[in-house]
Amino acid sequence: MLDEFADVSVVMPAYNAAATVERALASIAAQSVKPKEVIVVDDGSADDTVARVAAMAGRMNGVSLRLFRQRNLGAGAARNRAVAVATGHWLAFLDSDDEWLPAKLERSLAVSEAGDLIMSSHNLFNVSPAGETLNDSRARWLRNPDDPYRTLFLRGFISSSTVLVRRDAVVAAGGFDVTLRSAQDYELWLAVLAKAGKRFETFADPLLRYTLAPDGITSRIDRKVACSLAILRRHMGVLKQLPGPVLAPVLLRLLIIHYEAVQGYRARGETLAALGQVLRLPLRAAEMLLRLPVATGERPDFLAQLEPQAEEVPLCAA
Repeated sequence: MLDEFADVSVVMPAYNAAATVERALASIAAQSVKPKEVIVVDDGSADDTVARVAAMAGRMNGVSLRLFRQRNLGAGAARNRAVAVATGHWLAFLDSDDEWLPAKLERSLAVSEAGDLIMSSHNLFNVSPAGETLNDSRARWLRNPDDPYRTLFLRGFISSSTVLVRRDAVVAAGGFDVTLRSAQDYELWLAVLAKAGKRFETFADPLLRYTLAPDGITSRIDRKVACSLAILRRHMGVLKQLPGPVLAPVLLRLLIIHYEAVQGYRARGETLAALGQVLRLPLRAAEMLLRLPVATGERPDFLAQLEPQAEEVPLCAA
């Protein structure tokens, strides 16, 4: 039987989140099995995010609420700060504009403990002005449950706000890569799964309401391509160290990166930009073939590179 308060630290980065952060925190306070602490890291917000978080201090139903402030360094750096100070055996992640359903932690802990897992995730609802739709992440995991790393390598399917992961696994991996301007979470989950092997599961319960960005897949395409290529350059070295084929998944991943970019540019009506991605594909394939023999998969310890300029904000429960 699970205790009312579980050995879980919830990590929440927040940037200009005044409109949504109280709702996100309230969804944590409403959990059927509550975490022992929530760590919010304000990433240099210009609105009253800090005040909204502070207002929740007496409304967390016994859950310890901690608040840190740092200059604007990005979500990865904010998450790393929270991971560094977290005291829980497990880490759960919730973005400040998302919300958990009440059984999220109870079910994640039950699945993880029953399967002796290092990490788990689950299905979710995508929320947009048009309504809610089911995102069936489990269907992707079921394509190859014995090797989730390779499934994730080809195309991301893990939403960070669904993740429950052992803190020691995140620390061993080195935390979030703050040099990546996007897809930091995708890259970290790859690093964790490379060592976790089969000890990961995506289960079917949709226990998150995930707020879709208004511009969706058509935003920041160049940034996404650049970060995806950087991740590919690193993780094809990891792929070499694991059983199974290497060249075919590397080239297939490269093709998927460019296909998604072309689709995004076409959705924006930018035909020349889409054509540019098509023309770059052979050159980038040649680059990957040249890099592959020397790729090592080495990953820096980003948690060891935390900047010291962060302060904990004292909170007083009302």
